[in-house]
Amino acid sequence: MWLHVRTQPRVQNRAQTLRLDTAPLREFTARFATAEEIENWDKHVTANPNGGNMLASAAYASVKNGNGWSARFLVLESAGTASYNLVLERKFPVLGRLWYLIKGPDLGAAEDLKPALEACAAFARSRKLNVFTIKIEPDIVSTPEARAQLAAGLVKAPNIQSNDSTALLDIAAPENQVFRSISSRARNAVRRAEREGCAVVQQEPGPETYRALYDLMADTVNAKGSMPLRSLEYYTRFWDEFCTRGQGSFFFVYEDGKPSVGAFVINYGSKATYKDGGSTQNRKQYGDSHLVQWSAILRMQELGCTEYDFCGTPPSGLIKDKSHHLYGMGMFKTSFTKTVTDFVGCYDYVLSPVRHALWVKGAERVFRRLETARTGQQFY
Repeated sequence: MWLHVRTQPRVQNRAQTLRLDTAPLREFTARFATAEEIENWDKHVTANPNGGNMLASAAYASVKNGNGWSARFLVLESAGTASYNLVLERKFPVLGRLWYLIKGPDLGAAEDLKPALEACAAFARSRKLNVFTIKIEPDIVSTPEARAQLAAGLVKAPNIQSNDSTALLDIAAPENQVFRSISSRARNAVRRAEREGCAVVQQEPGPETYRALYDLMADTVNAKGSMPLRSLEYYTRFWDEFCTRGQGSFFFVYEDGKPSVGAFVINYGSKATYKDGGSTQNRKQYGDSHLVQWSAILRMQELGCTEYDFCGTPPSGLIKDKSHHLYGMGMFKTSFTKTVTDFVGCYDYVLSPVRHALWVKGAERVFRRLETARTGQQFY
C-alpha cells in the first residue's frame, strides 16, 4: 500500500503529510514534453499539484544542460491532469543512463508515486533509453510512516539538495501579520538595524554584482566551512539564467562603503527561495542580515510569492546541535520561523538491479571523483 497525503496549511503548502486512508491507484502515462510545452515550461511547472520547484525550472535546466548532464522534459499524465518534471540524464559506460528527477516527481498524492514511476520505467523501456535507475526526491514530509512506505518500493539514497531540511515561512498574510509571526529576536534585529540607519540596496544583475556576492559567500565559507562553494563561473551562469527570466533578485547592505551582507533570492511561481548568501565577519551593524532577509521577504510578497524557503537547515532533530556544520545557519533561519520541515530526500527507483548494485557499491563514487578531478566541479 502506498500512502495518501494532503497538502499542509500555507506554511507548508508544498510539504505533504500522511493520511491513513487508501484510494484506488490512478494510472499514469509518461512522455517527453512537446516543443510548445518546453517553450512555456515554467508556466506548466508552476501549475503542478504542489506548485513546482525552482530546481525544475527552465533556468535550472539551462544551467545543467551540457554541464555534464542532459536536460529532459518529462510529462506525467493521469485522468486529464499533468505533472511537468525536469529530468537530468547522464550516461555512463556499461551502466547506461541515470535519470535524476530533481525535486520530483511533483504529484498530488504520495499514493500516485508508484504508478507514476512505473509509467516512467515503461516509457524509458519503450524508447530503449537504457535507464538503469531513476533517482527521485519528491517534496513529501519525512515521517516514519512515509519512510516505511517508500522503502517498500524504492532504495534510500544519500540526499543531494541542501533544502531537504529547511525552514519555511508563510508570507501570504499582510506585511504586519508576517512581521508579528517571526520571533521577537528577529523583529528586534530588523527594527534596530533600521533605527541605526542600515539600508538594503537591491542591485541589478551583472558581473560587478556577481563578484560582490561571490566574495561574500567565499568569506563565509572560509570562516565557517558551512557548505561547499562552486566556481564563480557556475554561479554567474546560474544567476544569469534566473535573472534574465525575471526570477532572481540581489540584496546588499554596505559597511564602510563595501558590501558586507548579500543575498540572492529566487521568485518562482508562488514560492520564494533564499538561494545564496554571504557576509563579512566581525561587522559593526547589528541586525543587518535580518534586515536583508526582511527586505527580500517584502519584495517577494510584491512579486506574488506566498511562501519563503530559507533553503537549508540541519534536520529538525539536530537543529540545536552545535557540532552540526549548518548549526549557525539553522539558528539564523529559525529566528524567522521555528518550523523545520524535513523532506524524505532521495530514493532510487531501480530498473536494473545488477547495474544499480554496481552503482551503489562503487561506480557512483568513482564517477564523482573523476568528474571533480576533470572539471573541479561538484557532480550533482
